[in-house]
Amino acid sequence: MYQLLKQEGRARLGSFTTPHGAVQLPAFMNVGTAAAIKGGVSSLDLKQLHCQVELCNTYHLHLRPGDEVVRAMGGLHRFMGWEGPILTDSGGFQVFSLSSLRKITEDGVQFQSHIDGRRIFMGPEESMQVQSNLASTIAMAFDECIENPAERGYVQRSAERTARWLIRCRQKLDRLNACADTINPRQLLFGINQGSTYADIRIEHMKRIRETECAGYAIGGLAVGETAQEMYAIIEAVEPFMPADKPRYLMGVGTPANILEAVRRGIDLFDCVMPSRNARHGHIFTWQGIRNLNNEKYKTDPQPLDPGCECPACRSFSRAYLRHLLRAQEMLGMRLLVMHNLWFYNTLMEKIREAILQERYEAFCREYIPILSQRI
Repeated sequence: MYQLLKQEGRARLGSFTTPHGAVQLPAFMNVGTAAAIKGGVSSLDLKQLHCQVELCNTYHLHLRPGDEVVRAMGGLHRFMGWEGPILTDSGGFQVFSLSSLRKITEDGVQFQSHIDGRRIFMGPEESMQVQSNLASTIAMAFDECIENPAERGYVQRSAERTARWLIRCRQKLDRLNACADTINPRQLLFGINQGSTYADIRIEHMKRIRETECAGYAIGGLAVGETAQEMYAIIEAVEPFMPADKPRYLMGVGTPANILEAVRRGIDLFDCVMPSRNARHGHIFTWQGIRNLNNEKYKTDPQPLDPGCECPACRSFSRAYLRHLLRAQEMLGMRLLVMHNLWFYNTLMEKIREAILQERYEAFCREYIPILSQRI
């Protein structure tokens, strides 16, 4: 259940109650693709880093260790030791990125595993079955994610198929939730809006998928080739047609500036591999801008990554030491840098919520979008 607590312009402060606890919105979901954050960060660490929701991936967990294995272990929460909400991506993005290894039909997609080449079929029913076995809090509908730009005729046909697939996802998940042996019989479903960069197709698709009852709705298929301005324009076009009493999720986005701009346009939920992936390469998000720890100037720098930051890395270690660990390819360095970036993103969301509550979000954006976008 979604509750709107405060609004400034289109920016929304809200609370979303799930079977595994309430989520304060806007929120960033920390991406643990294969039931773990890359960089040696555990579920126990995530609690310390102020994470509210963890995101895991249906495609990857279906291939390894297998969703039946996770089911036998009591579901993802028990398997990975995380008590809070978990959202599972349907696997659509990963399946459709395998363009040379898959074939799309109305039933679903036949594709080859990127691990061992074996043939696998996944459609709406299969995706819901896998996600039910994983027992996540929120299951994402199975959709087709198209690379931008794309030919209009294909986008139209694809969006129509994705809308039909949502109905099948809803029906299958309802049946699974009613089964006596289902681990999480209260599993929620989010629908996904598609339509590439064609605003009219996006709007019509949103109108159509909102007819299927879902706990929330996502905008998918962005941050896959279009410019930031094109992405913002699509959000502005679609948002008025998204149910106001449900969370709005922008999939796979993005930079701190992207998040600030999207919240400005009415988005509540985000996920992105950027904070953890960039950290592993020494690119650090700070309140002064983006810091490249590989730079020579940090070799003897005694300061923390971000003065004033309370993350485990900044509380105890210098830039010089963390740079040494990074250059020496020590796992500890990767782990500490990932923890810092996740702390930064989760703290950013806390500051966003506070700014909306105090009706100063516009001022917050004007101050921090230029700063957080700059490279130090």
